Amino acid sequence: MSKDVFSIEALSHEPADKRMEILRLIGATGSISEAARRAGVSYKAAWQAVHTLTNLAGVALVDRAVGGAGGGGAQLTPAGEQLLDAARQMDQARREVLARFTGGAAQALPGAGLRTSMRNNLPCQVALLMTSTPNDPMVRVGLTLPHGGQITASITRESAELLGLQPGLAVLALCKATALRISADTATRPDAATARSAANSLSAVDSTNAISGKVSRLSRGLLRDEVVMTLPGDLQLVGFAEHPNRLRAGSKVRALLEENAVVLALV
Repeated sequence: MSKDVFSIEALSHEPADKRMEILRLIGATGSISEAARRAGVSYKAAWQAVHTLTNLAGVALVDRAVGGAGGGGAQLTPAGEQLLDAARQMDQARREVLARFTGGAAQALPGAGLRTSMRNNLPCQVALLMTSTPNDPMVRVGLTLPHGGQITASITRESAELLGLQPGLAVLALCKATALRISADTATRPDAATARSAANSLSAVDSTNAISGKVSRLSRGLLRDEVVMTLPGDLQLVGFAEHPNRLRAGSKVRALLEENAVVLALV
């Protein structure tokens, strides 16, 4: 690969979050610290954005001159300029395509562009952001599902900044099928008042998400079974149940999912 040619993978982040905005601001201001200030993120988050895009591009996007407390000067490489130009053209094309569709089709198009090995993706809305201490580098994100229920994701503070997470924002919660441990649901569900209290208290939220549903499809295996479970609103999750089990189509089940296995994406 030429030193001035970037990989197309770097464009997968536009317009999903602030990474391209930070790259544009570096080019406009000649300063990473100033780009961070204008983008409303920390200096550390701005550097994370540069590192992520550089890894995806496979070529240097920013030339940095070592400086003092202000972070020194910085300028975009030719590849960085080309990446921004391509991102602007792709964003314009995306807007033109979305403008031709309405309703469910338009809502589904952004998420349909995601290509990952993760089989589970749930449309959610950010309910609250939680930290144990003011300087905690980890942020727990409380999410509500469209037809009831809550899950929690644990991400870094910089990722929360770059995604611009705030209550009311629509996101996709992604996770691998292998991260879901499914078993028969025999637990007693909390009443509505208890659930509301838990959703607003950091100490009341356990690090393991429990998601209830019904088995819609079962594929038997030698050591474990692959289970497709249906949630309210016809949402589906895929996970695995260990042997022995008595699950069958229609069985009530519960999937356990560690919050640090949940990946968030903007739609």
